[in-house]
Amino acid sequence: MEKGKRVIALGFFDGVHLGHAALLKAARELAAEYGVEPAVLSFDTPPGKTIEGTPVPMINSALDRADIMRRVCGIEDLIFLHFDSELRHMAWDKFVEWLRSDFGAVCLVAGYDFRFGYQGAGNAELLQKKCRELGLGCFIVPPVLDSGEPISSTRIRRLLSEGQCRRAGELLGHRHLLTDAVRSGYRFGRTLGTPTINMRFEDGVLVPRHGVYIAEAHILQTGERFPAVTNIGVRPTVGGETAVTVESHLLGVDRNLYGQRIRVEFYRFLRPEIKFRRIEDLRDQIRSDAAETLRFFDLHPIDPFDYPEWKK
Repeated sequence: MEKGKRVIALGFFDGVHLGHAALLKAARELAAEYGVEPAVLSFDTPPGKTIEGTPVPMINSALDRADIMRRVCGIEDLIFLHFDSELRHMAWDKFVEWLRSDFGAVCLVAGYDFRFGYQGAGNAELLQKKCRELGLGCFIVPPVLDSGEPISSTRIRRLLSEGQCRRAGELLGHRHLLTDAVRSGYRFGRTLGTPTINMRFEDGVLVPRHGVYIAEAHILQTGERFPAVTNIGVRPTVGGETAVTVESHLLGVDRNLYGQRIRVEFYRFLRPEIKFRRIEDLRDQIRSDAAETLRFFDLHPIDPFDYPEWKK
């Protein structure tokens, strides 16, 4: 393995979906041929947001993007650049030269619709031409289609906004997820006999449809996995909040998890968030949701969203 040299996959990789997976797989295979490391070069914020001033909600936080690329896609070398003014104004051809000189690129991998450089002047065709001039390899990945339509982060955002997390998972190639350190809450669930852990989505990250989900909680410190009933919303029955919270009742767990990092993976949307007339009605509904969650996992003893082909 030649040290300091890389096959670099280029893109923002929002959500790290099946289209991105094809690109990352190509980078791994080409790196093996070149005898170098596969790497990903991405950005901490979407370039389009900086250029156009357009708020685009991200499917995942930057940390979750990195986790998926490492854990699911098998890429360990991740380069996240800050999209500052200097990078924004860099000409597309200078950007390619910079990747060779500063990052040891011997081959670049990009999607068919990749745009880069000042005002997005660079495209896949120009990237191939410049790589030939510099003696670099270049591989352009064609679109990955689903029902005749390219898989895209835009499609996945729409599905998650509608609560269609299972369908979104089919396009992602993994379950939609949220990782956060458990935060202190109101301890209201404990008074109902249904203690919960409290998490939040980062600012700028898409909040899926409010409601209750069948989920699985992974306690990262111990490696334990537990079925969970997860509510995304504003807690309307107990006064409501302005900030969206993510509350998960881990089935079979009753211990202090404050401060521990937990990854919640969403399996299925159960029901919308409801304002109950009585606290007792809320308690009974949580117990019913828990029973349905356990039935779901009894019927799906094998993880229904494993995609082992990503790891081949």
